[in-house]
Amino acid sequence: MRLRLLAAAAGIVAVSLVLAGALTWVFVRDLEFQAVQDQLDRQVAQVGIAVKHQECFIKPVQVTQPGAANCRLDSASDFVDRLNGIVVPNLGGDRLLLLDSERRIVYDSALDSSTLGSQIPIVQSKRVANIAEARTTLGGQAYFAAGIKIAPVHDPIFASYVVIAQPQSLAAAAAAGDLASRLLEAGGAALVVAMLLVLLVSQSVTRPLTQLASAAEDIAAGNYSRRVSIKGQDEIGMLGSAFNHMGEAVERARKVQRDFLANVSHELKTPLTSLIGFSQALVDGSLLSETERTRAATIVHEESERVLRMAQELLDLARVEAGTISMHITAVDLGSQLQQELEIVRPRAGARGLSLHLNVPDDIPPVAADPERLHQILDNLLDNSVKYAPEGSTVNAAARLSGGAVETVVSNPAGPHRPDPDRMFDRFYRADLSRSAAAGGVGLGLSISRELAAAMKGRLWADFDDSGNLRVHLMLPAARDIKAEPNSAEAAVA
Repeated sequence: MRLRLLAAAAGIVAVSLVLAGALTWVFVRDLEFQAVQDQLDRQVAQVGIAVKHQECFIKPVQVTQPGAANCRLDSASDFVDRLNGIVVPNLGGDRLLLLDSERRIVYDSALDSSTLGSQIPIVQSKRVANIAEARTTLGGQAYFAAGIKIAPVHDPIFASYVVIAQPQSLAAAAAAGDLASRLLEAGGAALVVAMLLVLLVSQSVTRPLTQLASAAEDIAAGNYSRRVSIKGQDEIGMLGSAFNHMGEAVERARKVQRDFLANVSHELKTPLTSLIGFSQALVDGSLLSETERTRAATIVHEESERVLRMAQELLDLARVEAGTISMHITAVDLGSQLQQELEIVRPRAGARGLSLHLNVPDDIPPVAADPERLHQILDNLLDNSVKYAPEGSTVNAAARLSGGAVETVVSNPAGPHRPDPDRMFDRFYRADLSRSAAAGGVGLGLSISRELAAAMKGRLWADFDDSGNLRVHLMLPAARDIKAEPNSAEAAVA
């Protein structure tokens, strides 16, 4: 992975250097072109003076009159010869052109006859006074040009402009020659620095990724306590934090799974031991009296029902967690449903001296729920209250409207074994560890009830009020537009 990062980074650096070099080249080339034009602008004035000096052929003559001119115009051929022999060699490779008043070439130091008569579009410079500039093409090659105006009447070939021109390729070559070595040096230094930085960055990226990969392999091998020490507010730090949260969740899930299997094994062991013992006693005839045989058969029957009930609860829990349990949502009259549930548990409550109270306002709307699953939830809640409330106390069931939902609250005194409201809905949880499974159930009812409530888009939780009473809350959505299940029972029980 580090090699791939380095290769990708090297490619990015190379592309960046190429783009930077190209932009630098364009910038330097433009500066070089401007420098060439400035040099021509300065040089053309001196060349113009030199050309003017060659316009007159000076000979010693006898002065017959004061002020008589000692200079006369030379012939055109002699003038051209003097330009080629005296002026042009001092131009250092620049091209000398003479233009007439219409800016057409009448003399070309390159002796290129094809350019004679060609027009050069020189215009007045905006930067230098009395100097004209142009960029033109001569013989298929681009040139920079600068010109100065002269008097045509004093010129043997009647030229009006003196122009010097330099090939654009020379300026570009000069810029490239001056820039190439510097670009290579700067590019090499930048590439080395960039590769060092890339190496450092790749190490800072790959080191935590390598640590994450190693930790993931440890967790896959069963070491669920493995964590990484990657911290920070950047993406890598957030990834490390998310990995640690995942590891904690996996470790917690595995612990729940181990505890679940251990609890299931423990809960099945007791009734199965009773079944084996008493059934063996019935088979081998060791029970002599009819009373003993009847008692043994009764125990076998009760323990078989207990195993069957636990198997059914485990199956329900698996189905509801997998989302495969069937739901038939309809509008259910909550007041009537609560009254029926209280009537079911009333005999058991009376045996323990408990009082049952129901408080459901008349304006409570029906709830959107599966009637069978709602019965299962309420039966679990009221059964737990009747089992664990202190003898002679009161179990209250109430309903109230909470926003767009209906909240049902079942409350009772907690008794000496105060349960943990945050763990009450865990599988196989018991507040009183000394209570047998036969008396207190296997501890799956509330877990199933919570999953069923969530499947009906509701919520189930527990807390304590100011008086220390345990309250279990069931929140279900109201169903105002669905016809409620008919029920003729009364809506209040005292």
